Formats: sequence, structure tokens, C-alpha cells
Amino acid sequence: MYVIEMQFECFDNTTVSAVDAAVNGLMDALRYNGQILGREFPIVMDEGMFRVRVVCPEQESLHPEFHSAQVKACLKRLSQASLLAPKVKLLGRDINSEAAAEDFTPSWQIIYTTYVHTCSPLRCGETLMPIPLYRIPATFNGDHKAVVKWQTEWQACDEIQMAGGCQAEHAALHEIRDVDSDLFRRGWDLRGRIEYLTKIPTYYYQYQVGGQSLAQEQQRPCPKCGGAWFQAEPLHGIFHYKCDDCRIVSNLSWDFQ
Repeated sequence: MYVIEMQFECFDNTTVSAVDAAVNGLMDALRYNGQILGREFPIVMDEGMFRVRVVCPEQESLHPEFHSAQVKACLKRLSQASLLAPKVKLLGRDINSEAAAEDFTPSWQIIYTTYVHTCSPLRCGETLMPIPLYRIPATFNGDHKAVVKWQTEWQACDEIQMAGGCQAEHAALHEIRDVDSDLFRRGWDLRGRIEYLTKIPTYYYQYQVGGQSLAQEQQRPCPKCGGAWFQAEPLHGIFHYKCDDCRIVSNLSWDFQ
């Protein structure tokens, strides 16, 4: 991933509140299209110039060819705050983050995230590297807001259950583990939508922890169809289970690893 500075120059008198609304509106639109990552975007005022540093999946992530209709509308609204279209300056590669997957058509892909990941939740099934969301057709209403919102909620639940310090841990674990939870159903449906749009088999990750024993865990059936899905060798060292009919992958319970 890459760190990029966006520079917004004023062409007339304006107010901080107007700039804040215009720039943050653009940041939200870019985020919901997968062009920038993360949720916090500090705006620095510097002698008639406003600067925002963002993390992008690729060097060219902010190229106009990737803009959604929402991003284009926000760019047009910058003039209402007396701002010119942003200048983009590449600062360099972020050495603490993952590189994006190469731009090719994988044989399969996965919806997979954890609370420590800021990258795209869509992963190449062959390399497990993140696929920028703007590379695929818009999932709903012109962008990928539904996918980004799902990822935010999944990560929040993951962080709560990992901390394990309150009763909310059990509710959070239910959402990311159980197929009858609202979050699981929504994510699995998004998986189907992405598969339909890309024509690429797309799988959904089911988080697994707990269980009675290693032997019993290895016999755990697919939670949707009840079929056998245990893999002799885990895919990417993570996914010990894979159901090609239900399009679900899962890990061996973390209690037995």
C-alpha cells in the first residue's frame, strides 16, 4: 500500500467548516469506493492549502478512471467550499501494510478480514493478497459502501471477542461465527453479489474458536449443508475447511492450534 498526500488549494475566501464538510465528504466517498483505506483522515491547514494524508492500495488508486459516481459528485462540490480539485502527491510505500494483489483474474477469491487489517476484505484465493474493491463492479448503488460497512462491523466484533473482557464478547463471537447471525448472513449475501458481478467463485470466511476436542473439531461439518469440508492441508496456513457448494472457508478452532 502507498501513502499519498492530497493537497486542496483555495481559490477564494472560505471557512474551516466549509472545507471540513467538503473534504471529509470526499474522503468518505473515496473510502466507500475502496480507493483509500482506514477511517481517520486528519486535515492540516497550511497557508491557504489544506493537506490530507491517506493510505491507498496502489500508486494509481486515486486515478479518475476508478472514481464512483459519488466520488465525482463530491469532487464537483469542492468548488462550493472555494477549493480546487486536489493535487495528488505520492509519498512512498507503507512498509507496515500489505501489497495489493496483482491485477489478474484469480480462479477464486475470499471475503476475509480481521480487526488488525485495514486492507480490502476481498482476497485473491491463490495468493491471499487483498484485491482493491474499485477493481470490481460496484456492489450496490454505485460503490462498495455495503462491503466497507460490513468490514467495519466485523472488525469491531472481532476486536471485542479477542479482548474478552466483557459479556459483549459472546454476542460479538456469535456474529462472526454463527451462520444464523445478522452479520454472517449479510456478509455471505455480499459474497454472492460479488461472485455474480465478477463471475469468480467467491468464498466467505467463518471464524471458529472453542469446541470440545481436536478430534471432534476435525469432524466438524459445514455449518450450512452439513457436508464434509475438512482439508488435509490448510489453505494459506489458515483455512482448514472449504465447502465448494456453500462457498465457505473456516479455520481449525484457535483453541487447538
